[in-house]
Amino acid sequence: MRTDYDFIVIGAGSAGLIAARFARQLGLSVAMVEKSRVGGDCTWTGCVPSKALVRAAGIVHSMRSAERFGLPSVSPAVDLGAVMGRIRSVIGHIYNTESPEALAAEGIDVIDGAAKFTGPSQVEVEGRTLIARRFLICTGAYPVAPPIPGLDSVGFHTYETVWDMEALPASLAVVGAGSVGCELAQAFARLGSQVTLVEAAQRILPHEDEDASEVICKQFAKEGVRVVTNGAVSAVSPADEGGARVRLELADGRSVGADTLLVAAGRRANTDDLGLDEAGIAYGSEGIRVDRYLRTTAKGVYAAGDVTGGPQFTHYAGWQGFLAVRNAFLPSKARAVLDRVPRAIFTDPEVAQTGLTEAEAKNRLGGRVTVSRWPLEEVDRALTDGEADGFVKVVRDGKGAILGATIVAPRAGEMIHEWTLAMDKGIKLGDMARSMHVYPTYSMASQHLALRVQSRRLLGGRMGALLRWFAGRG
Repeated sequence: MRTDYDFIVIGAGSAGLIAARFARQLGLSVAMVEKSRVGGDCTWTGCVPSKALVRAAGIVHSMRSAERFGLPSVSPAVDLGAVMGRIRSVIGHIYNTESPEALAAEGIDVIDGAAKFTGPSQVEVEGRTLIARRFLICTGAYPVAPPIPGLDSVGFHTYETVWDMEALPASLAVVGAGSVGCELAQAFARLGSQVTLVEAAQRILPHEDEDASEVICKQFAKEGVRVVTNGAVSAVSPADEGGARVRLELADGRSVGADTLLVAAGRRANTDDLGLDEAGIAYGSEGIRVDRYLRTTAKGVYAAGDVTGGPQFTHYAGWQGFLAVRNAFLPSKARAVLDRVPRAIFTDPEVAQTGLTEAEAKNRLGGRVTVSRWPLEEVDRALTDGEADGFVKVVRDGKGAILGATIVAPRAGEMIHEWTLAMDKGIKLGDMARSMHVYPTYSMASQHLALRVQSRRLLGGRMGALLRWFAGRG
């Protein structure tokens, strides 16, 4: 059969970019089809702009709280338009490395338009039929608005549109206290908005470790973020009284008013208008169905990243994009769907997780779980930085194998990696205790935790008595 390309990638986000570039390194002819902007959510509306905003907000917060360090506090006037301008410059810098021109220079054809399967081995793009040996679908996901009566009658933002704001809202209501909602709520509060964070569950960050949620909730209270939990929104309407433009009615009779509304209530896999039925590709409300090697139900068609309905993280999507190419074109197969994906939430302090939380481990194994914890208030670097609210927590099974780790700290996203590596390689706490860590760093908390567990194991019971006897004899 005639083919136009060895490999066609549909979607130019994290998974697609890494897949296309790896395929070119293998010497394959590659086309990438994108109906919007190369770079996807991460570059334009997700990781890059949100972390740039978090950084700007953190600087404002440091200026306003400088008295903690014996310095005069300053309350700067925040020009949100200028902040957004800097964010756009960061986006542009990153985009230059993944633009159609940059990809063309690497031998990747970038085709503008929407791809639709017209059969299991061909797609149509703007009236042009393209045939390939293998396909990869990585069209990502998009934000969804819950079916709340009246929501459509008021203007609201999602993580896609919030970057169009040029003026700081006097007040902001954020519906949804997951990672996106919490990051943006804290950032806008630090910039100067009066923020109310509304969550239907009993606590913010409901999918994270309960102790982590508590630390972040207390931090939000210190910074003036109003947190409303058990706050299922039953209706939304325009409101003029008290200067509020939008009013949220909660199921229990409470209400929340705000000048601006941000909805951060989840995402849905982008499977619309892809012609999946014509290609024989199975999918559902969660996304495209794949096996452990990312194969769809259509021969030669793979899917990766958020569109498959798994954990929705840029690093996971990129990792899957790489393995999709490996599994599609190289001998043997590598597992590309994981039960354990590390993650981080970039609030201040950050929250990072790998493996099971304490509650998940206890639900799965009952009493056969050991929990070890080291508070940040016992870490010298945290004390010098004035950032002592947080901890490192590790859960293990009865044989000492690490089941998961939770970190709440200013550098939690960096600290979680050694725990992920430990779990991947079957490393136990005794090995981590013997691995030297640099002082003074936040990562000393991980070594302190491992040393304490190991020393208690060695010095307890008959073994401890024997060691003390040897030590006493010199």
